[in-house]
Amino acid sequence: MSGRQSAVTLYYHLLSQPSRALKIFMDVNKIKYIPKEVQLAQGEHLQPEFEAINPFKKVPVISHNNFILTESVAILRYLCREFDVADHWYPKDTLQQAKVDEFLEWQHIELRAPLAMYFRTKFLMPMVTGKPAKQESVDRMYKLMVIGCDKVENIWLKDKPYLCGDSISIADILGACEIEQPRMAGYDPAEGRPKIKEWMDRIRKDLDPHYADAHAYLNAVAKKNAARSSQVVSKL
Repeated sequence: MSGRQSAVTLYYHLLSQPSRALKIFMDVNKIKYIPKEVQLAQGEHLQPEFEAINPFKKVPVISHNNFILTESVAILRYLCREFDVADHWYPKDTLQQAKVDEFLEWQHIELRAPLAMYFRTKFLMPMVTGKPAKQESVDRMYKLMVIGCDKVENIWLKDKPYLCGDSISIADILGACEIEQPRMAGYDPAEGRPKIKEWMDRIRKDLDPHYADAHAYLNAVAKKNAARSSQVVSKL
């Protein structure tokens, strides 16, 4: 593993779930990196300079020894191979690794997509455009989000402390960061789901202070929106 010979450049933004996951993983494992925060609100990811780094115009991205890699799952696997990290993150054992891969493949459509679209539909686009969200679209994304969260509660966490077994893995970091996202839109997947709540508490304990640092902005937004909702309810 020669990865420690040079620092990784991490292009990210903490509003991005996989960006947070990568930053947390690298901080926890003391992987040296040069942080490059991409200003999404200013459209920096759409500029030719960034497109030369990632033609998909998204974060996160890493550059390491002149090797550029996009897509968070691919990046996490690469970091686990290239750097000296504990085996539990991405086990070398074929069967254990397959279980981590199973979640990584599942989460794209079943978890990440509905949670991200709920956040985007209810919170992000109204904030960007100044126009209220279409309730029909919000309701549709809400139903899909609930289905995904229920599957985490009732299948992935049915009989084990972590998503893929008895130890934390890269699946847990990615999954937890996705579960956090809709809190900014006023929905907490841990409410009414005791297994998710216990798992999230476990993840935070395992990964703090880095987990808390990466979610500082998200927590501030969630707290602000919760206070605003309470004020509305109190006036009814």
